[in-house]
Amino acid sequence: MEVSGSLGDLGTFVPLILAVTLTTGMDLGMILLLAGLANVATGLFFGLPVPVQPMKAIAAVVIADQLTGSDIAAAGLLMGGLMLVIGVTGWSERAERLIPRSVVRGIQLGVGIKLAVKGIGFATQSTIPGIDGVIIALASLGLVAAGLRWRRFPAALVLVAVGAAMALWNIPNLDQLAILSLPSFAFPIIEMDNWSNGFWQGALPQLPLTLLNSVVAVCALSGDLFPGRKIALSAMATSVGLMNLVSCGLGGFPMCHGSGGLAGQYRFGARTGGSVVMLGVAKITMGLLAGASIMIVLQAFPMSILGVLLLVAGLGLAAPARDQRGMAQIGPMLVTATGCLVINTGFGFVAGIGAYATLTWARRLRQRN
Repeated sequence: MEVSGSLGDLGTFVPLILAVTLTTGMDLGMILLLAGLANVATGLFFGLPVPVQPMKAIAAVVIADQLTGSDIAAAGLLMGGLMLVIGVTGWSERAERLIPRSVVRGIQLGVGIKLAVKGIGFATQSTIPGIDGVIIALASLGLVAAGLRWRRFPAALVLVAVGAAMALWNIPNLDQLAILSLPSFAFPIIEMDNWSNGFWQGALPQLPLTLLNSVVAVCALSGDLFPGRKIALSAMATSVGLMNLVSCGLGGFPMCHGSGGLAGQYRFGARTGGSVVMLGVAKITMGLLAGASIMIVLQAFPMSILGVLLLVAGLGLAAPARDQRGMAQIGPMLVTATGCLVINTGFGFVAGIGAYATLTWARRLRQRN
């Protein structure tokens, strides 16, 4: 059951990392190695099946807007520093209260739509002539529907396995797949433009999502699922901060924890930190031994299947926006989402805060009169 539970979050991890590596050319072996080390450290420290996931807002922007590796490193380091300060100073709860939920939902809606649109674009492309295309995309959607109908059916894992098999079939010379292919250890070169792009398009919109979902929500869920073992907010925020300062400084992708991943792993049987430790060991092994070979397979991966996976991930990211009610909540959410889609996620966040402040001031003025 622990092994089964360890796979419960791969439906989010695999498609996002797959798309990021294909879009940016980042070293997949290094991403897997560092994510695996984070899994092991998280499982040993917390003793609970706390997941390690790609930061979704940053991933969506990277896939849709094609940020560079240096932009990604800057965004991750900025997030790591901010989360470490928030965790060490105990500002986790205060910071979460300062950010309106409607703005958070707007970011989720905007980047979710952006990711879903990119997925539709991928689904109409063809990697394997004569096989890959709309028919494969529709069949993949059928498997996704089956996964929604039968919760224990691992639709994402089945799609990834089928896509990998199709990619292997399409590689003309399998001898180029090396059994041993160590990742490249290289520190990212970050310039001023990278810091600016990383902050406005990555760290700024990701911060409220991380505070809400990767700190507050996952700590609350840990108390619900494991009574008497609720994780402290400061410990969770510090974990996210340290994880990104180390990982992104070595060429990894920004990572966080998440309530959805914890729920998924628990549903499939995970009850201890041993589940994520086992998953981490598997990632480390793949990253050290076959990272470059996996990248060759990914380059031949059917775009139709990847598109469906991204479409589902985008819709899942946007779905929580349904809980907003009334103009005071829907207004800032729509302003934020529109800003994310039309300009960039950083502008959307600032515009949403402005809309929320304006509506709040107007409501208080009416009450005073």
